[in-house]
Order: sequence, then C-alpha cells, then structure tokens
Amino acid sequence: MSGARESREERTGQENRKGRAGDTARGRTGGARALLSRTAEALALSLRAGPVGCLCSALLATVQGLLPAGIALLTKWLLDRLQHGPAAGGPQPLALVAGLALLTTLYALLPQLSEYAQARLRRGIVLVVQDRLYGAVNRFTGMARFESPAFLDRLRLAQEAAVTAPERITASLFAVVQQSLTVAGLITVLFTISPPMTLITVAAAAPVLLVETALSRERARMTLSLSPRNRRQLFYQRMLLDLAAVKEIRLFGLGGFLLRRMNDETRVINAAEERLDRRALLRQAPLTALGTVIAAGGLAWMIMAAADGRFTIGDVSAFIASVSGVQGALVGMLLQGAGAYQALLLLGHFTDVTTAGPDLPVRREPLPTGPLSRGVELDDVWFRYGDDGPWVLRGVSLTIPYGSSLALVGLNGAGKSTLVKLLCRLYDPVRGAIRWDGTDLRDMDPGRLRDRISAVFQDYVEYDFTAADNIGLGDLAHHGELDRIVAAARAADAHDLVSALPRGYATLLSRVFTEGSGEGEAGEAGVSLSGGQWQRLALARAMMREGRDLLILDEPSAGLDAAAEERVHRRLRAYRAGATSLLISHRLGAVRRADRIAVLEEGRITEAGSHRELMRRAGTYARLFTIQASGYADAHGPDGTGEAEEAEERC
Repeated sequence: MSGARESREERTGQENRKGRAGDTARGRTGGARALLSRTAEALALSLRAGPVGCLCSALLATVQGLLPAGIALLTKWLLDRLQHGPAAGGPQPLALVAGLALLTTLYALLPQLSEYAQARLRRGIVLVVQDRLYGAVNRFTGMARFESPAFLDRLRLAQEAAVTAPERITASLFAVVQQSLTVAGLITVLFTISPPMTLITVAAAAPVLLVETALSRERARMTLSLSPRNRRQLFYQRMLLDLAAVKEIRLFGLGGFLLRRMNDETRVINAAEERLDRRALLRQAPLTALGTVIAAGGLAWMIMAAADGRFTIGDVSAFIASVSGVQGALVGMLLQGAGAYQALLLLGHFTDVTTAGPDLPVRREPLPTGPLSRGVELDDVWFRYGDDGPWVLRGVSLTIPYGSSLALVGLNGAGKSTLVKLLCRLYDPVRGAIRWDGTDLRDMDPGRLRDRISAVFQDYVEYDFTAADNIGLGDLAHHGELDRIVAAARAADAHDLVSALPRGYATLLSRVFTEGSGEGEAGEAGVSLSGGQWQRLALARAMMREGRDLLILDEPSAGLDAAAEERVHRRLRAYRAGATSLLISHRLGAVRRADRIAVLEEGRITEAGSHRELMRRAGTYARLFTIQASGYADAHGPDGTGEAEEAEERC
C-alpha cells in the first residue's frame, strides 16, 4: 500500500473518530451557555413559525401577569371603602366595582385567547421543525447512522423533542414571564402590608426551585436511558399491526409472544417512571406542607393584628390573595421553569441531529463526475461495520471495464451486498479505494455519482403509491411522463401486469391506505401484489434511469418463477448490451452470459473469468454451477423432485 494511500486512510479514520466524538460531545447536557443557546434557538424557531402568534402570546402573558395584583388591590380598596366610608379615600365604590368587573372579565377571557394563540403557534412550529429535522436527516449521504442503535435512539428523542420542545419552551417562558409579573405585583401589594411576611413567603418557595431543578435532570436522564426500551416497545407495537408480518404472526402464533415482550418493556418503563414519581412525591410533599403552614400562620397573625386595629379588612383580604397568589405563582413559575429546563435538555437531541456534520466526508470542491469511459476499479478494498466488527471485505480488487458486464457470485454472507453499498458510496472503504475512471469516489460529490448509477437492490422498497409512482420514482426528472414509465415497465416485463390492474398505472398499490377518499370518506382499498410482481416493478424503477453509466442488479429475479425469470433476463441482456453492469445472483444460470464472473468467498475474490474459463478450472464456481444444474435436471425426473431447492439455499 502506498504512503499516500496510508495517509488518506489515517485521515479517514481520524475523521470518523472525530465525527463519533463530536456526536457524543453534542449529546451531553451542557452548561448554562448551552441552555441559553437552546433557549435562543427555541425562540427563533417560534418567531419563524409564527411571529404574530408569538408576539400575541407574549403580550397576553404580560397582561395576564399583571391582572392578579390589580384585582387584589382593587378588592382591598373596595373593602376599605365599605368599612371606613369616604374617610378611606380613593375611588368611589361603583368605580371600583366596575374596575373589578373589567379585570375579572379579562382574567376569564385572556386564557382562552392565549390558548388559541399558543395552538396556532404550535401548528406553525410543527411544520418548521419537521422540515428542519427531516431535511437534516435527508442530508446524510451514507447509511452508517441509520444502522447505529445509539443514533436511532437520539433520532427518536429528536423527533419527540422537535414537535414538543420548542412549543413547550416558548409556552413555559411566556408562563414564567406571566407568573413573574404576578409575583412582582402581588409582592408589591404584600410588601405594603407586611415586609417580614413578604420575605418569609418568598423564602418558603426557594427549596421548591432546587427540588424541581434536580427532578428535571433526573427526568431527562431517565428519558435517555429508557430510549432503547421505548424503541423496542414501538417495534413490538408495529409488528403486531404490520400487514407484512400478519401471516407469520398468525401462522406461528406469535401474537402472544410479541405482546408479552411489549408488556415486559412497558413494565420496565413504568417501574422506572414510578420510582422517579415516588422520589418527586417524597420531596415535594414536605415543601407543600411548609408553604401551607406559613400561609396559615401568616393569616392567623393578620387576623389577630386586625382585631387589634392594626390592619383593615382590606389589608387582610389583600394579604390572603397575595400569599396564596405569590405561593401559587412561584410554584407555577418553578414548575414551568423546570418543564422548560427539561424541554431544553431534550431539545439538545434535536440540535444534535440538525447540526450533525456529514456522515461521509465530502470535499469542499468535489472533482467532476464525468460519464464513465474506462471503467470502475476496486483496489485492495477492506471494509467492516464498526471498528470492532469482523472484516466483511478483505482486500477485494476488481475491475468493471466500460461497456462490459461483471457477475458477482458467492455464498450468503460473502459480502456481495456490502460491495454494492460501497459502489453507491453509502459507505467508504476502511482501506483501499474505489475509482471511477481513475478518480476516487471519495473525491466526488455523492449525489452526482449516484445520478450516474441505476440499481435494483435485493431489499427493494414497496412504496404505498400508485403503480406509476412506484416506477416513476426511479427518475424524478421524468416522474410525470407516462410514456417513459410505460417503456420502463415494458423493459422489465411489467407492462401487462400493471395494465391488468383495476385502474392500470393509476392503481394504488397498498392495503394500508385507500384511494379516491376525501375527508370523512372511507375510499377504496388499494391492490396487493405478490413478491415477484413487486420485483418486476422495482426492476422497472431502475429502467426509468435511462442513460446511466453503471447498472447494478442485486438479485433482480430472486422472487420470479422460472418463466418470468427467463423473460426478465432476456430483456436485461438486451438492456445491458453495450452498458457497464454488475449482476449479483444466486441463480448461476442467470450470470453465465456475463463477460466476466468473479467468485467472492469470505470477503475475498477467489476466482475470476468467463463462464467457460471457470468451468474448466473446476473450482468453486464450477462446483456450485454443477450442483444447481444437476438439481434442475433432477427436478424433471419421474417424481418431480430434486436438489434445486437445496442448491439454491447453499448458493
């Protein structure tokens, strides 16, 4: 291995380790600066989602915060005027009654207006954060993060936080502002009556702040620690409702087993939440009792002082309203602050995902990805999933010359599908390089590279869309061109299949959704296809990508019957004529006409050559081909059985 290559591999490894370290660092809670940054981010999201709703909520919170003090003050003046008459001074009783009526009416109406403004803001926030979160996920160029349990846990928390955290933080901040104004106003009223009692009332709420802050940290830690169990719980729920899994679940009687597994996870989650709720109760109950004792003692003292003539009835009324209002507002403010604190911690996961760097390194100025003219070369490619995982590919060197076809065969687990992922640059080699006309794939823009590749993956997707959409998704630039969609379907031997559907190419291929339904209407159920029919649509989707430089076919006929398989491969041979292609198949009869065949065993290329050359060598390929050929021959024997099934399992 050259020094330049070693240097590049060292840099790639360092970048991967730095990326993982960065993900871990971003996942930590952070200090005050991080919380302030997230608060600013939440407010920015809210302002972007609905500036009018955000400002209206802030204005309503301000007015609502000042109302209790105004009501308490007007009540005091009214009672003093009733007790002492004109000697008490101040506004006339009817004016005070009118003022009280106005303030109490606003006190009753403003929460409803505030809820409307918050709901409108919430809907806007959902749209903004949804676009930002899934837009960030869509920018990941590779697959590694989607196969990482730790990242999937963080992504689930990010999804949860994205919908709830910004709105919760904004609502909590507005509530804190409202209750802070309430506390300030009532404390001012209370201070004019009794400064010592004011200090005692405020001091009684201080322990609540410490307890709620500690509980918020514990809740955030618990949420993170339970995330894997929550994901498994959701997995069992999906399995019990998954249409594709219903057959096996019913046949093998798995429903009770999955239900027990789901309930076991739920019990563990419930037990953890119960322990935290119990700790919260044990800490909060004494503080609530302390606040009640202080309020009762203060009231007793005020009543005795009023009996001695030191306070008026209005003072007692204002004291009662202020003590209960201050304590209630302080506790509410602390609870809202604790809720906002917890939401800020969870928002960190949303921030982690949306600010995560690229999962695959991309050059600042990628080299151009021109049309393939010489070929694709794999040079001493090594790969494994994770630093501690086993090597899947061990020094693979291959060349796919321009305009030729290469077939890759091997037993299950040999690394064939992994090699396809590397060719599409969904992963990068740990060692070695893959070159496109001599240019390392890592020096190209991944999107431009993939635009020059068409592929049928072994685990193709069955989209719950119409037949036309399922094919047209292969090339979004021509997604709406029915003529091109039909041509692709013909090339994949799928046109007759689609034409026979109830609505032809407009037929919805889904048993999960309905077609032609409006609001309040059930609509008609879609159509369900067989595995072989879906495979032909997946092949047609690849055929939509006309003019691509490299065609990758990973088990393109595994689900087809013998007649359909022969028709498809005949069409594929015509389609691949003069094109650069990679064909992977366990059916060795389907690859014998490839220009070159390579055998992959335990991550290494052990044989390569034409069909005739490999048969003459009498190696692994010849042995597997002979087994399959004899199995097919035996299948035509008197009893109609043979070794074909066994051979396919082994190959």
